[in-house]
Amino acid sequence: MLSTVTAGPRLDRLPISGFHKRVLWLIGAGMFLDSFDIYLAGSVLGALAKSGWSTLLLNAAFLSSTFIGMLLGAFTAGVLGDAKGRKFTYQFNLAVFGLASIAGAFAPSMTWLIVCRFFMGLGLGAEIVVGYGSIGEFMPPAVRGKWSAYLSLITNSALFFSSLLGYLIIPTIGWRAMFAIVGIGAMVVWVIRKRTPESPRWLESKGRYAEAEAILRAAEEESSRDGTLPPVVETPRTTASRTTILDLFVPPQLRRTFVSIVVQIAVNMVIYGFIVWVPTFLIKQGLGMASSLGYSTLMSLGGPAGALIGVLIADRVGRKNGLLAVAALAALIGWLYGHSTSVEMATLLGFCLFTLTYLMVALGVATYIPELFATENRMRANGIAGCAGRVTGILAPQLVVAMYAVGGIKDVLSMIAGTCAVLVGVLALFGIETNRRSLEDIAPETSDAFAAASSLSQESHR
Repeated sequence: MLSTVTAGPRLDRLPISGFHKRVLWLIGAGMFLDSFDIYLAGSVLGALAKSGWSTLLLNAAFLSSTFIGMLLGAFTAGVLGDAKGRKFTYQFNLAVFGLASIAGAFAPSMTWLIVCRFFMGLGLGAEIVVGYGSIGEFMPPAVRGKWSAYLSLITNSALFFSSLLGYLIIPTIGWRAMFAIVGIGAMVVWVIRKRTPESPRWLESKGRYAEAEAILRAAEEESSRDGTLPPVVETPRTTASRTTILDLFVPPQLRRTFVSIVVQIAVNMVIYGFIVWVPTFLIKQGLGMASSLGYSTLMSLGGPAGALIGVLIADRVGRKNGLLAVAALAALIGWLYGHSTSVEMATLLGFCLFTLTYLMVALGVATYIPELFATENRMRANGIAGCAGRVTGILAPQLVVAMYAVGGIKDVLSMIAGTCAVLVGVLALFGIETNRRSLEDIAPETSDAFAAASSLSQESHR
């Protein structure tokens, strides 16, 4: 009987091979559709408001229902991901948002579309938590940031394609086709993604050594085809342990939990307080629906551009330093956008803000947050941070409506710039660097600390 498989050191020494690329694309396919489904909201809501099928307040309710669902989905995925496994969880949530998207294509009224959107949100929130949380568990530390950013690139390329298809399809075929496309695509990916391996790190943390060993041997065989593998670097053994969500809210993990929550709040405030509203803002400023969708499509090119920059710099500048610089720039660009004097200037600054936002996603949400926690608590931590982001997503539309009514786009962008400035301060004071370190080395010794505390407590009651 195996008592350990040293999954972390064995995975960390592997050169990139077909095994890693397959994992990336299988996880990435679902993440792409997840992102497509989220970001079609901008194009669809602009069209619904223009046609009179919806109002600004109903649009806000649509966004809020999305994030109520995503809030519950993120929390549930965190619990299921650590308890039942990464693979089970992302297959389950992919089916949920795929079927709900198909139902949304047939919604008879805006009220029913809002209801369908809630169920879409359940799956969407879960997919983000598990997808970004899983990819780093397979990748060696020297390139983990790069490959996590690749997943962000795949995911956030959907922003452009969603905007482009909205521009081409909504004025001619109608908004229902957008939900049909993502729903059918999700079900196709659900079938294909059954081939994704479970995380050996998670299997080892649960004491399922034989299953972990089989996956590790297959990965080692595939990675050794071009040469002899480096030796395994001895590290402390990973043992099966039980943890709870409460572990995340006491030292030494409390600091990490706080940082991860602030990163998620800042990123989601920019995305759902500005980016998804761009078509609606442009329409309210007097542009036609086609023109507003065209300008927002140009801005959305910043999504893949930001993620691509993340691929290039994630393992060079580090996560903390990179996020500090990007958040500071985003605060400045947000303020300038609010004071832009022409559509052309707004488009250029909007592209820059899109780029910086999705660079923050690549460095922070896709890479940094999952790295901060141990395998046995990684999904729950990602889920808690994701919940904070979803709460922001629920509140941001209401804040946007209120601030836009009082001071227009200028006040909305002041809120965005202020949020990014807060992120800079929190990272400077509490952030830690994770660049090029093994996940086992980064992980805090929480389990050991709790075991020791539990032992002392038992002794004191004897």
